[in-house]
Amino acid sequence: MSVMVGIVDGGFARVPSHVLHRAASFAPVPDGNVCRAPVGGRPLPHGEAVAALVLEAAPAARLIDARIASHKHAPTPAMVAAAIEWCAGEGARVVNLSLGLLEDRTVLRDACARALAQGVVLVAAAPARGTPVFPATYPGVLSVSGDARCAPGQWSLLQGETSGGAGWGCSPAGPARATGGASMAAARFTGIVARVLADFPSARPDGLVELLAARASWHGREHKRIAEIDS
Repeated sequence: MSVMVGIVDGGFARVPSHVLHRAASFAPVPDGNVCRAPVGGRPLPHGEAVAALVLEAAPAARLIDARIASHKHAPTPAMVAAAIEWCAGEGARVVNLSLGLLEDRTVLRDACARALAQGVVLVAAAPARGTPVFPATYPGVLSVSGDARCAPGQWSLLQGETSGGAGWGCSPAGPARATGGASMAAARFTGIVARVLADFPSARPDGLVELLAARASWHGREHKRIAEIDS
């Protein structure tokens, strides 16, 4: 079964054509709102890496490209919120958020709550140490940090034992074992979630968490240095 995965990032182009379901870019406008437009320009390497890792874990997934970062602007809470809502409307079962914003904003909190209420699984990067970030900190979001104990395809149940508040851990390595961090760990975990949902398509969010917890390779935090968020 193919699971639809939204990737809210800097875009990607190096995927087979049949994998891409929809693509759009989100940009700020002078009145403080966000506009959605067709994608254009070069994707960022970060988005390409995230897409590659999602497909590495879930080769049958179909992807939604929601571009919120570009060479011209950095993502804002409103842009991330608009991208999440668009992905949910396009049928995403899982949305990857390999990013961390320092500011808690109502527009982002409400967008996450609406998506979660629709049964969409949100996976977000969280730092191993330091100040918690958003949207990983919001209730119901699966927050992921780098855990060097995990080989690709493995994950850990941290239960918020890191100072950054991450609930899950995954390998922080980027594609081809390149250096990564929490954002790469979140991408890997997103692919794992998509694969589990493909195997158990009727799983509800609470049942999904139980399945993931039961299959985790590690429980409790890593006691060595854990890779910090890189975005």
